[in-house]
Amino acid sequence: MYDSRGGRLFVWAVAVAVMVLLAGCSSNGGKGGAGGRRFGGADPFWVNPDSNAARQVRSYARAGRDSDAEQIRKIAVQPTGEWIGPENPEQEARGFTEAARKAGRTALLVLYDIPHRDCGQYSQGGAADGDAYRAWIDGVARGIQDRAATVILEPDAVLHLVDGCTPARFAEERYDLLRGAVTRLTSLRNTKVYLDAGNAGWGHPDQIYRPLEQAGVAQADGFAVNVSNFYSTRDSIAYGEQLSAKVGGKHFVIDTSRNGNGPYTGGDPAERWCNPPGRSLGETPTTRTADALVDAYLWVKRPGESDGTCKGGPQAGAWWPAYALGLARATAS
Repeated sequence: MYDSRGGRLFVWAVAVAVMVLLAGCSSNGGKGGAGGRRFGGADPFWVNPDSNAARQVRSYARAGRDSDAEQIRKIAVQPTGEWIGPENPEQEARGFTEAARKAGRTALLVLYDIPHRDCGQYSQGGAADGDAYRAWIDGVARGIQDRAATVILEPDAVLHLVDGCTPARFAEERYDLLRGAVTRLTSLRNTKVYLDAGNAGWGHPDQIYRPLEQAGVAQADGFAVNVSNFYSTRDSIAYGEQLSAKVGGKHFVIDTSRNGNGPYTGGDPAERWCNPPGRSLGETPTTRTADALVDAYLWVKRPGESDGTCKGGPQAGAWWPAYALGLARATAS
């Protein structure tokens, strides 16, 4: 996976809330059955006015690069996932959710700190052990409290158990940690939790549905597909529908942040996912989707942040203006 965390401190949270000029809309109903809880309004998610993309817009404008500023604005005006860092989970979760609440919106949070994360690849790391992870999840939950949040839980954590990337000796603990995280987070009154479930290109739903059940998907609001990937919305819906049928009709969300041109088919097949050229932004975040099982299209991955040190990119999660411009320019206005 491709760590998209910015790693910034959040002393700006109160100031950010003042800057947000968005009309309010409610975000959550009561907890529901197999399909989870529906969102209120078509576009309920919070836009961070101090995102990397927003900063880049201001930088280009100051430099007189008005055309480039307008391109990056395509990213800056959309709500994107806030990837919670390892050091201050309570502070970060509180900062984002407080700013979102003051704007009348829902914060989109991505939790990506499972031990032995990413199998030693570009985004390797994660919590030191199970106890550290449980404490981290508790910190996130304390930060959210009763404010509205949608959580994407642990990209690739289940998938990497299924495909063998994560050694089998870690499986029992990982399932226990994921179940615990789902339980802790769904206990919050206005938090929805979607457990990551891979993408349309890695394999078949038959391979992952039982592991998802072991990880607690029955208690979650649903699952997420295509996180940080490029598969089309159409293919992602088909994959999600097949998987939903195997896990009790659970609803799902799709990461459409960079899937406008579909997956890259050139170069080394093992790294087609990593900073592929010629990609474009996908459908903008909304709850008006093409399928009743799809709760939302989301920009979980923040467009313009690197997947890793491949194809000339900076480290995973670092802002890469040239790549951001490429995505934006390839996207119709």
